[in-house]
Amino acid sequence: MKPNPPEIALVTGGSRGIGRAIVEALLGRGDRVWFSGVDAGGVARAERELAELHSPALVAGRVCDVRDFAAVTALVDEILEHDGRLGVLVNNAGVGHFAPADELEPEVFREVIEINLLGAFHCIRAAAPAMRREGRGWILNIASLAAKNPFAGGAAYNASKFGLLGLSEAAMLDLRHFGIRVAAICPGSVETEFGAGRMRDGGSWRLQPSDVARVVTDLLDFPDRALPSLVEIRPSRPPKK
Repeated sequence: MKPNPPEIALVTGGSRGIGRAIVEALLGRGDRVWFSGVDAGGVARAERELAELHSPALVAGRVCDVRDFAAVTALVDEILEHDGRLGVLVNNAGVGHFAPADELEPEVFREVIEINLLGAFHCIRAAAPAMRREGRGWILNIASLAAKNPFAGGAAYNASKFGLLGLSEAAMLDLRHFGIRVAAICPGSVETEFGAGRMRDGGSWRLQPSDVARVVTDLLDFPDRALPSLVEIRPSRPPKK
């Protein structure tokens, strides 16, 4: 039996990859899930597929660029108008561009920071007031082990994830006394299209998106008194170096 009542959730970057797996896991719990993406066709396709597998009343996809605070605010307002509350925010939208720091174009660096870090802040800023009024909520930031482990070619991505981890931990301290729990989830290598082109060695050893989604649902089922604020999840048997 599910220990908690159904949630109203928002998952950014939810039309594919890790985000899609999180949406599916939340729907499997019976939660009402809104998800966003920037590709209109991909969002519509994911919404249609998810509605066929679950109830159309439980899932809604919207086009939203998390870099645009007005767009994020409008989406949160729509959720609140339709469902009256927002109990779970999963900041999953992300992008990765990889090149040596001295070769990385400034506009590319900016894009990574704005989507991965500024976008998460926009969503927290838009959603937290409603959670404060309810006196409860979960904000889950999908970071990366790259938030703690820099690597060559990762200047933009490392910077964005280091920043996201700092944002997550500071927001946790700001919001915990209002009943809002904030956690960063830091996966290692995950088998998704995100890493295509960087990881060519065959992926059977990697984490699956469903593994990350499992962490999300496990956190939601923690008792109110407990706050696991940082979760690292890595492949059990990566290739030996």
